[in-house]
Formats: sequence, structure tokens, C-alpha cells
Amino acid sequence: MGFLAPFIIISAIFILSVLLPGRWVNGYITKPGSKEKMRYRLNGLPVLFVVVLIWFLLGYFDVLPYDWLYIYRWQGVAGAFTLGAIFSLEIVVHNPPPVRKSIFADIFFGRLENPQLWGGRVDVKMMLYLIGAVILELNVLSFAAHHWMLFGDMASPGIYLACALITYFVVEYLIFEEVHLYTYDFIAERVGFKLGWGCIVFYPYFYSISLWTTAHLPDAQTPGWLLGIYVLIFFSGWGLARGANMQKYFFKKYPGRTFLGIEPKTITDGKNTLLISGFWGKSRHINYLGEILMASGIILCTGYPSLIWPWLYPLYYVALLFTRQSDDDKRCELKYGKLWKTYKEKVPYRIIPYLY
Repeated sequence: MGFLAPFIIISAIFILSVLLPGRWVNGYITKPGSKEKMRYRLNGLPVLFVVVLIWFLLGYFDVLPYDWLYIYRWQGVAGAFTLGAIFSLEIVVHNPPPVRKSIFADIFFGRLENPQLWGGRVDVKMMLYLIGAVILELNVLSFAAHHWMLFGDMASPGIYLACALITYFVVEYLIFEEVHLYTYDFIAERVGFKLGWGCIVFYPYFYSISLWTTAHLPDAQTPGWLLGIYVLIFFSGWGLARGANMQKYFFKKYPGRTFLGIEPKTITDGKNTLLISGFWGKSRHINYLGEILMASGIILCTGYPSLIWPWLYPLYYVALLFTRQSDDDKRCELKYGKLWKTYKEKVPYRIIPYLY
């Protein structure tokens, strides 16, 4: 059953997403060969709420222990790994022609840019991110329950704090679902192994590695003032990531209007326009720095900074986002030409202001 858990949870998420009420919004990208914007139906937060409620009721009525997903976490990973691989192969093999010369590149990066079902009622990218977010939250709750069952009143405040921060990360993401329609993933990426397997396996299981490797450990006795600093690191990162994404989203929807008092200063070539003020005037990808700081704050809260395994989470962000920044720079050079060169002169830092 542990092996089948991801399939059961994903099926529930899919059914709830289809059945629960949602709101229709226009995205940033246009339909192929048209100027019409892609349409999306969003209801991630209600889906998360109902799934968590089901998890709570299963534990409350002794159908499954609250820490069941922790106990069978390795079986769950194996099931998700299998399901993610099958999904990735299916969505690539049955959707020719190839985008790249290599079939392996097609499988990894995907062929379809923005697949949807039933006229946008189910968007595959949004569904994948919802699956990752919901299973991540279930894992976090289960891991927290396991820690409580082991230590009771002697449990670690830092572990609970790390759980709360990841929960905040998940809930906040679903609150701002529409904003993410304006991010790199929806503009530039296709659906293949990287996105499909990544959301089914990597997102929900690897992002919880800080708890995976510490939920069984006793309270590290981290001073309260130090936990406060770690929380500050997390929310500093959140401010950079969310602020940058919101400023870009706000500018694309309401050009010319201020965002948090920031005037939208821009450069243009008459066809394309780029922001050079606020968050986007400090570095070209300051939101990436925010993601790394959030991950680091979560790891530090657990109280075991000397453990290597939890640090794989922020280190993964470093490897992913620094590489993505380079790829995005090349893509923007092709898209914007001389305008991008001008932007780089005005905003010379790639990710970390005044440093890199």
C-alpha cells in the first residue's frame, strides 16, 4: 500500500481538482498560432484543504496512523518514482514530432509546451505542481506527527517550526497560483521527465529532506533567539522571491502602475519592454536568491546544521537556479537582442546584488 500511496493520492487530487469549484483566469502565454491568451482553471487551495481534511479524518478514526506516510516513505518514493517515469514516457512517446534531435533529450525536456484537457479545465503543468505541493504537505504533516509520537512533550520546537515554514511555502504558493502563470516554467519549459517526474517525485519527497533526515532526532536545544534569526532568513528570502514575482506579474497585467510604491522604470526597443526598477533593478534573477534563502532557513530551523543530507535541498537550488539563469540569459539574448544587452549593462548582477 505504501507503494500505491502516490497513485491513490494523485488520483484523489485529480478528481477533486475536476469536481471542486475553481476560477478561470487568463495566463501570460498565447495559444499556438493565435493572439488569444491561454485559459486556466485554478482551485489548488480548496483541493489542498480537502486532501488534508481526509488525511486528518483517516488518522482520527484510526484508519491509518498520522505518521503512515513517514513509516512507508521509502515505498512511497518507489511508487512515485515508477509513476513519474511512466507518465514522462507516455506524454513524450505519444506526442510526436520530436523537438530535439535526441529522443533522450525529448524524454527529459519534453515535447509539449502547454498540454491541457477539456478546454483548460485541467492544465497539465498546473496539475503537476498541485500534485507536488499537496503530497509535500502530506509528507510534512506525517513527518511532524512521527516526531510528536516519538518525543511528545519533549519534541523539538525547531522541527515544528520547519514544518510550519514548509506549510507556509505550500499554502502561499497555492494562494498565488495565478502569479506563477507568468514565470519561467510556463513561458519556456515543456512537459517531460524533468517537469513530470520532478513534480511527482522530486518536489514532494526531496523538498521534505530536512524533515526526512531529522524527524526521528531529539530536540537539538536551539536557543529561541537563534530560531528567530533562522525564521528571519526564511522570510527575507520569501520577500525577495515573492516580491520579484509579484512585481513582474503586476507589471505585465497593469503596465505603468506602481507596485508597493515602486515606479515601473523600463527600457524598450519599441516592441519589447523590460523592467529595470525595484527587485528587477537589483539583479536579473533576485527571486532565485530568495528561493535559496528560504530553503536555508528551513534547514537551519531543524537544529542540525552539521548534518549534510538536509543541505542537499538548498544546494539543489544553487545547482538548478544558477544553471537556469545561464539558460535564461541565452534565451533572452535571442528574444530581445540589443535590448537585453542594454538591460545587462543597467543591471549587471545575475542573482546576488553587488556580488554575482
